[in-house]
Parts: sequence; structure tokens; C-alpha cells
Amino acid sequence: MTSATYPAPADILAAAARIAPFAHRTPVLRSRSLDELAGAELFLKCEHLQRTGAFKFRGATNAVMALPDDVAARGVVTHSSGNHGAALALAAKLRGIPAHVVVPEGAVASKLAAIAAYGAVLHRCAPTIAAREATAARVQAETGARLVHPYTDPFVMAGQGTAALELLAEAGPLDALVTPIGGGGLISGSAIAATARQPGIAVFGAEPEGAAETFASLRDGSHVTDFVPDTICDGLRGTVGAVNLAAMRAYGVEALLVGDAEVRAAMRLLLARTKQLVEPSGATVLAAVLRHRERFAGRRVGLILSGGNVDLDALPALLPP
Repeated sequence: MTSATYPAPADILAAAARIAPFAHRTPVLRSRSLDELAGAELFLKCEHLQRTGAFKFRGATNAVMALPDDVAARGVVTHSSGNHGAALALAAKLRGIPAHVVVPEGAVASKLAAIAAYGAVLHRCAPTIAAREATAARVQAETGARLVHPYTDPFVMAGQGTAALELLAEAGPLDALVTPIGGGGLISGSAIAATARQPGIAVFGAEPEGAAETFASLRDGSHVTDFVPDTICDGLRGTVGAVNLAAMRAYGVEALLVGDAEVRAAMRLLLARTKQLVEPSGATVLAAVLRHRERFAGRRVGLILSGGNVDLDALPALLPP
């Protein structure tokens, strides 16, 4: 693989073997009451129970463990609002190499604390994609560390796709698969993995209305990057990567929009019906199925609950009565 390509199905199989000693094989949960609400059979892949609390550990671990020894010794660097940074920090710690994480102002405090707890060096910057990328480039030049991009790195994409492989192996044939869309690493890796394992499966990405550049990009045949995110889904505020968008187009991914109120309701439902606390970004998948019931009625649908790193201080506002 090169940085300009997205992974092939064989790369995702290789990633599954590479990360097996480190990543959890997360459970797949069922809920009769959620099935009744959706009018469909739902299979919930619990990546909020993954190490570091999110699917991001899969991609970060694959990227770090694939590095040649001489490259790994110089460390790794990334930019992240939280989950990818924590995942890369832990993966680097497991390999015994330095990690540098560029974090934007305003990131969730609990996520920054997790990154620091895993031993990474934090570098703060302004809350824009341009500032994040510029600061990461500076740190890379100063340290010689290898950049592990949160979603355009093909090894990261391949690692993220392993969650879909596990889901299909446990749930059996599915009619549809739904993941959140942020930068595009999870949805693109999942689409590649799922369609290789089960040709004809429909793959959907759930995207908040306040950060709907992927929906616009797929609709218009362009790459929309000029937008200001406004959503409670802090993990989905980034701009979709060009290589991720190309993979989505190649594998026929469709984006489905959800509102923040619907995300809050989905979080509350997941907590009440399954006793699982899922962060807003992860709850988008259930919100999408409930909003677009006609697309999923009577079907077997896999949902990847991407993360569970909720700022507990913000929980009352996220789950109002």
C-alpha cells in the first residue's frame, strides 16, 4: 500500500492478523425492543468496548505494528481531537516508541487526559484542520516521527475495516451495514471489508447535519471541504479525506443525515435498552436507522457503535429527560 491508495481486501485480512494479539474482539449485542422500534433486526458491534474506548485502536495498532524497526524507533505523530490520539498513544506504548499528538483547542478534556495517560506528548494548536496539519508537519520535521494520519493512512483504514469482518463473522449474512462518517477511515475500511466478504451488501454512513460535507460531496460529485462543523458529535467534525471519499464512491456508500436531537435520543435509547453508554458519534448509526426506517425495514442490519468516550461532565446535557 501507498499513502495515495486505499487498502485492498487482502490488506484488511493482514491487518486482522497483525492486531489480533493486541485488540479486543468486541461483542455483538442484540435488543428485541430496538428491533421493534426499527422494524428490523439490528446487530450492534460494540467498539465502544474496544481498548481506548473506540474502534480507532484497530487502525492505529495496525499502522504502528507494520512500521519497520528503524522507522518505528523515531516515533509516530498524528493530529486528533481525541480517540485516534489515545489509540496511537497506546499502540506506540505497546511497541515502546515515542508518540506525539497534536490536539486542537476545545477538544474534550477527558479525551486529552486519556492521550496523556498513555504517555504521548501533547502539542496544542488552533481548532482548524489547517492548524492541525501544519503543527503535525512541524513536529514531524523536528522529531523525525512517522505521520500516522487519523483516516487517510491506508494501514489505518485497513485496521478499521477489521471491525466489519468480525461483525459479519458473528452475525452472519447482513443486508446492510451502517457506520458513522467523520474523516472516513471507518466507513471506507468497512465498505471494502464488507463487500469483499459479502458482495451486494448495502453500506451506509451516518453523518450529523452539522457536519454534512460527505453527504454533499457524494451528492455533488465533488470534494467539499469548506464548512464549519456545528454538532455534538465531536468525533465527526473533521473533513472527509480525499482517498476515503474515493473508496466510498468505488464501493457505493450512501450517506444518511441525522440531527443532534436524534443522536441524543439514540444515546438515551442505547443506555436504557442495552445498558451501553455510547458517545454521540457512535449513536449516529442507531439515529440513522430510526430516522430512515423505510430504508431498513425487515432487513438484517449491522451497526458499528464506534466509541464510548463520553465527557461525563457533559452527560446531563447530552441525555436530557
